[in-house]
Amino acid sequence: MSLPPISGVDPDPTTQIPWPGARKRSDREVDPSEATPSSNASSTFDSRRPSVVSRPEQNGKRRLSTLDLYNLSISMAGAQIAWTVELGYGTPFLLSLGISEQLTSLVWLAGPISGLIAQPVIGAISDSSTSKYRRRYWIALSTVALVASTLTLAYCQELSFFFVDLFQLGVGDWDPKQRHQASNFAIGLAVFSFYVLDFALNALQASLRNLLLDITPPEQLSAGNAWHSRMTQAGNIVGYGFGFLPLASLPIIRLLGGDQFRKFCVIAMITLVITVWITCYTQSEEERILQRPSEGTFREIWNNIYIAVVALPRPIRRVCYVQIFAFMGWFPFLFYSTTYIGQIMAQQYDREPDKDMATRTGALAMLVHSIVAVVAGVVLPHLARRDVRLLAQSDDEDEDAELSRLRDTVRQWQVEAAHKGKPLRLPIMPFLLRNIWMGAMLLFSLVTASTFFITKVWQAIAAVGLIGICWAVACWVPFAIIMEFLKELDQPTPERTARPVNRRTSHVRTVSTPNLLRVSLLSERQPLLARRRSFEDQADTDGAQKNTRVAGGTILGIHNLAIVFPQFLTAIWSSAIFKLADAKAHNDPMNTGTFYGKNGVAWVLRFGGLCTLFGAVLCRMVPPTRTEKEMRRRLGEMRVLKQEQTP
Repeated sequence: MSLPPISGVDPDPTTQIPWPGARKRSDREVDPSEATPSSNASSTFDSRRPSVVSRPEQNGKRRLSTLDLYNLSISMAGAQIAWTVELGYGTPFLLSLGISEQLTSLVWLAGPISGLIAQPVIGAISDSSTSKYRRRYWIALSTVALVASTLTLAYCQELSFFFVDLFQLGVGDWDPKQRHQASNFAIGLAVFSFYVLDFALNALQASLRNLLLDITPPEQLSAGNAWHSRMTQAGNIVGYGFGFLPLASLPIIRLLGGDQFRKFCVIAMITLVITVWITCYTQSEEERILQRPSEGTFREIWNNIYIAVVALPRPIRRVCYVQIFAFMGWFPFLFYSTTYIGQIMAQQYDREPDKDMATRTGALAMLVHSIVAVVAGVVLPHLARRDVRLLAQSDDEDEDAELSRLRDTVRQWQVEAAHKGKPLRLPIMPFLLRNIWMGAMLLFSLVTASTFFITKVWQAIAAVGLIGICWAVACWVPFAIIMEFLKELDQPTPERTARPVNRRTSHVRTVSTPNLLRVSLLSERQPLLARRRSFEDQADTDGAQKNTRVAGGTILGIHNLAIVFPQFLTAIWSSAIFKLADAKAHNDPMNTGTFYGKNGVAWVLRFGGLCTLFGAVLCRMVPPTRTEKEMRRRLGEMRVLKQEQTP
């Protein structure tokens, strides 16, 4: 009688299942009474075989279901919808208030400045807190500030007239002086609201990622970050979709009055509040124990930030290096992709295109980009899906226990394969996260290089859409790698003592070596396969031990510095490229168009692709995570055991 089969991959939907769905039948625990062992070896295996549901908690944290991951990540969609309000309508709204283009560029500095300050500071403050609401407190506070600043922007002009009239800064509504005062007050209120909005948005995103790091078990961090990426792209789709809808004609929304911008702001804030409430209500944090009397003080908080910057662990530092060059390519694309569509339209039709048509076409390209990113965020995590048979099990108390489990597992697979008349197939090692990241950056460089050959609008839209694959990876993989490294710092691998064994340093046994000779060299209590660390493993471990361990929220904030810093560099070299590439169009007094005769955006994108190519080279320096290393080692041991047990 055959023994119960073992599932091929992790049946738990938390290992990067693309979208909520019904749980499979294999999710349920198999009753041991249903299995009838036919031999002693089979009985030994049946008592040791891995079971996902038999270990609902690992490292003190329960495994999250698909619904848990959905509730944990849905706030990222609300935050991204709020971000599309600023990106899609920010510049036209500021210009409509009478702000000059030069002042508008200064207003947009709120993004990088808030990223440099808000995320590391709030990460350090929440790390120092012992409250069980330490992350959700900042999520709620950031949401309140975000709603207040966005609604202030939506009703900016009405508020300015109210305060000018309240303080009697003019004779009446007909007074030109009062109108001038109201206009200046509206500009000041809008600029202040933009800065508050950016600081609140950065604080919200940082707190949501910190909450993910605190709640998610180590083996599900990649799945959790994949869900964050999907929700981010879904927020883009919803945001751009609302931008296309004629909101003024909707029955209830039209009662708000004002233009499309105001109605979009109100809808975005309602969506944000609902999604944040879902996350805060469904998630729970653990209360921390105060480690030191000085913990939580202002000096301790800044000391944590200093330690995170100076003593950043080597693997995380390498991820930050890659991010610097990666976002030197991403920022030009995010800022100028719609302008690039307009320049291609002017090149194709050999005239200045209609401004509204060019804007809508650019928005269509970004909508395609977002849809592709969502699809990629659903499909690509399957490449990194981790087979449960290669993961550590709860009964792996020492090397002998794990090796015995692997031996029994391989023996069971051989029995099942023999009954089916098929050869034994071992699990397949998934793609390493760093390799997926490197492949996405190479694709980005290839697409930006293809701008040399793009002459049609549909080709430009296709290129922008294809980059959605790269953006889905950029929103998922780096954060998953960072968080897995942080879990490694919090939970170091315990040292296991093993007796020295005189044996070759290779997993592969040659045919000329008899098994009896090999067994005679070993004690029955010694492990057959000794654990060995490669030079890469030892170097990474030594580097991690030398560094001072700091809180995860602080390190995520420092990682955000590596993302924001390239924006300042991009502003410098992109201005130089625009000046050189579009010099002829700027010097022509007859050319007063926005797109015609200009090709500077294409050169900026190409230079960004070159920076991303260098980032792909640096990505090879990022070491695999501990889980990936252990999976690769167990697969190697399974291959040796397969050879030894094959007659």
